[in-house]
Parts: sequence; structure tokens; C-alpha cells
Amino acid sequence: MMKSGVFSAAQTFNRLRSTLNTSAVHAGARQPFKFLLCGDPALVAAFRSLLLTGTGTDTIPLDAAAALETFAPGGPPVDPTDARAVLFFGNPGDRSGAPVEALTALKLPVFTVLADASVAATSGPAQAPAAGTIEDYVVPSIEFELLRARLLPHLIDVCKGVEIAVGRRLPALRTTVAAKLTRDAALNALKVSGASAVIDNVPFVGAFLGAFVSAGDMMAITGIQMMLMLQIRATFGKDPDVAQMWELLPVVGGGFGWRALARELSGFIPVGGILIKSAIAYAGTVVVGEGATFYELHGRHMATVDAAKVYEDAKASAQGFARDMLSRFRGNGSS
Repeated sequence: MMKSGVFSAAQTFNRLRSTLNTSAVHAGARQPFKFLLCGDPALVAAFRSLLLTGTGTDTIPLDAAAALETFAPGGPPVDPTDARAVLFFGNPGDRSGAPVEALTALKLPVFTVLADASVAATSGPAQAPAAGTIEDYVVPSIEFELLRARLLPHLIDVCKGVEIAVGRRLPALRTTVAAKLTRDAALNALKVSGASAVIDNVPFVGAFLGAFVSAGDMMAITGIQMMLMLQIRATFGKDPDVAQMWELLPVVGGGFGWRALARELSGFIPVGGILIKSAIAYAGTVVVGEGATFYELHGRHMATVDAAKVYEDAKASAQGFARDMLSRFRGNGSS
């Protein structure tokens, strides 16, 4: 099954390779960005050190330090050009004295990072702050494992369009960036698959167009997955070279069987089939993204048992998402 899946992936790869926009990935990797840091000097220094040290044997690019600009609110004017967020560091007692007006006046998302050794776990808002607003994040200390729970994912969330550049320049953020890129690609795959599943289940229309839509959605989803692999490769500091993607074909190959199963199920369970098909497209793309990330981190493919667990977890999550969307749609229709 895996060999046939990889063979199908290779055939589709050859058909899609000329459509993959490597130039866009290259351009994304070169996008300018910076984070503005202020507050307690020791905490700011700890955060800078964390991001500029990287993990493992990462090589820190020479221009990485320029992405972390320290400034003093109320001091010399700071240039917000290319800035994506402001991070104010302090202890819990510093929050009341934080220069909120000066920070929010920059019209950027403001993250207040409060280090409190008395707390056992991190806390913070459900979503990243919007531009011109401020949100508090409480952490026991400035350590990578503590920040990656909420602060770092939210920091990447406000970096739309420059995620690859962030990961390429700041290696400590690469896994967080790869997770964001994977989530975005999976949601796009879910939308493509869900739309074609709806057509499959429309009387007469599905009978005439279903096969063409299914073939088209396979190509579209595979294209999304291959672009995702190029993006992750670039995030990890490598050139997004299509010729080098052959080594990752087994990661994509597994997705073909899941999409075929989704099409079969959607034909027998009209509404449930839409959910299942969408969930499998989402989950398959998550496996591709996490598989590509694993490969870049370890230089080998993810074990089958690990990929299966990632897939099942992602499928369950996507099914919940699809059911929630269906419930909202029905609720709007009855109002």
C-alpha cells in the first residue's frame, strides 16, 4: 500500500512540479521583520539569548540579532517599520507601571510577559493580541519550554506573511513556525475537500461532476502539501528546491489512501461523508507537515506508528471542527 501510494505521489509530483511557486517561498524567506523588546533589562536579555542561541547544532544567521530590537518607551523614537509585535518584559509588580499608552500607540500587537516564579504553569489569552491592544502572559521564567506553550505560538500568529523568514532567521522558533504553516495548510486542504464533498452530495450535479471534482481536489490538496514541504524546508534554512523533494515523497504518499477512503465514505454517508472527507484531508496534511518537520529535525522519516498517532489525533480534531461548523450553519439556517 505504501509503495503504491508513493508511486502515485511521484506521478502527481511530476504533474505538479511546474506549478509549485518556489519563487514565492524564496521571497517569503527574505521578508524583513523585527520584534521590539522593552522592559526589565535582565528578562529582555534572557529572551534575546533564548532566541539567538537556537537549539541543538543550529547555525544562527548573522542578521538574526537585528530582528530583536531593544528600545525604551519614552526615550528616543522607535521606528516601527517592519515590526510585527512589541514585547514588554517585567515582574508581576511591573504590570501596573507598564507604559500601556506608549506601547499601544505603536499600533502593533503588544505582549506583556510577566515572569512570576510563584506560578506553576504558564497562562495567557486564548488568542494573540490584535494590533494596538495589549495582552498579559504569565510564565514561571523565561525558558523555551514554558514560552512555547502559548506565547511563542501567538507571536508567530501575528507574523502572517513572514513566518518563513522568522524561522529561517531565529532557529529557536522553527518548530513553532512549522506548526503554524502546517495548521494553515491543513485548513486550506479541509476547505478544498469540504467544497468538493458538498458537490459530490448534490443530486445530479454530483453524478456528473463528482469524479472530476474528486480528481481536482486530489491535485489541489497534493499541491498544498508539496508547497507546505517547500515552506518547511525553507524555514529550516534550506533552499526550497523542488529537485530535493523526492526524499520526502513517502510523507506525501500516505495521503492518497486516506483521500480515497474519504471519497468512498462520502458517497455512502451524505452529511457524515462531508465531515469525514474534510477531516481526512485535514489530518493527512497535518501528517505531511509534521512528517516534513520531523525529517528536517532528525534527518529521517517519522516511524509509521508515530505518523498514525499524529493522523488519528488530527482527524479527531478536524472532525470536531467540521461538526462545529455544521452546527453553526444549521443554527444560522434556522434563525
